[in-house]
Amino acid sequence: MHKILAGVTEGWWMFFDTFWALVFGFALSGFVQAVVTRKKMQSLLGDHSPATIAKASFFGVVSSSCSYAASALAHSIYKKGADFTASMVFMFASTNLVIELGIVLWLLIGWQFAVAEFVGGAVMIILLTILIPRLLTPAKVVNKSPFAQSSLQLLPLLENSVIDLNADEDGGIEGKSSPLAKLSAASGFTIGDFLMLRWELLIGFLVAGLAMKVVPFTFWKSLFISGHGFWSALENVIVGPFLAFISFVCSVGNVPLAAALWQAGITFGGVIAFIFADLLSLPLVMIYRKYYGTKMAVKLSLLFWFVMSVSGLVTEGIFHLIGKIPIRMNMTMGDKHFGLNATTILNAIALALAAFIFYLYKNPPASVASEFAQDPICGMQVRKSDAPATYTHEGESFYFCMEGCKESFIKTTLDR
Repeated sequence: MHKILAGVTEGWWMFFDTFWALVFGFALSGFVQAVVTRKKMQSLLGDHSPATIAKASFFGVVSSSCSYAASALAHSIYKKGADFTASMVFMFASTNLVIELGIVLWLLIGWQFAVAEFVGGAVMIILLTILIPRLLTPAKVVNKSPFAQSSLQLLPLLENSVIDLNADEDGGIEGKSSPLAKLSAASGFTIGDFLMLRWELLIGFLVAGLAMKVVPFTFWKSLFISGHGFWSALENVIVGPFLAFISFVCSVGNVPLAAALWQAGITFGGVIAFIFADLLSLPLVMIYRKYYGTKMAVKLSLLFWFVMSVSGLVTEGIFHLIGKIPIRMNMTMGDKHFGLNATTILNAIALALAAFIFYLYKNPPASVASEFAQDPICGMQVRKSDAPATYTHEGESFYFCMEGCKESFIKTTLDR
């Protein structure tokens, strides 16, 4: 019991040290999601040219960090006309290159990991852009997705069109609403992202604390080969994504566990591969199966695993060459983090910001309340005009962030 209590305490101080970063990151993501609509993204991602891949990466960097939401959005924009490769790049960027992830990495493990996130992310995007069109051609995707054929038929139209990001073609609030309405819409996305990720964050910090205090160090040592140079690095970047697959923790929630793994002995590249593998957790693989079929889900998962492992290995090689791989240090959280210091001050500011965001969320203007809805299953905010899934029950319309939430809602409704 003493070790369990120590593990819970360790997880709490990890959360305390990163609270301000999470609030600021979610707030920025919510604002961007309120301004850039789903329809605008899909209209700009009609091929996988370098310019389009750059746009997909940018949209990912400034969007939600939730792996489940990212996979649903990538599938939605793909079936409505976006290029498959560009959609996958967007999905990877929106979970692995988001701002809050980099800040949390910096705070918990060190700046080298934050920089490596973007270096490895760039390597991963390059590999995806090269490999997906050659290994997963549009024709193969058509056979697995009932929506793909109609999507591909739209591509010539999208490729020949130029869409202005400031155009309000889909009835969005941007460009015609007051600043208060825009902030209110952004607050809805911010709170929605948190509701979607709340369990991932809770489990991530709790598991990380327990992993550091309860799980014997010898167990972690048995998982990772050490002291064998390149072969240790290779084994670690392969094992890292597998641990992400079985841990069920994704998005920002896997960073605390990555910190615990780094302290336990996994290599620098292994940590990076583990962080990138938030898109390989078992629940997400099951979602890929539902979206694209069993065979395509298996191919996607194996390709993702390969890309994540290679990116981790390449990133470690780059940092080794420039001599910037950090020295492994014992990470101990404690009450010294609370007091008159930068962390406490930033947390106080973040708490005030969170209270303001929550107030706006609970008191939206009429224009915002009529344009947006809350997913009754996961709590995410969705724009009614381009919701990925809708369902009408007893004359009332419900809107969902993905088909999975819709199916859960229908099942729950029918079981009553």
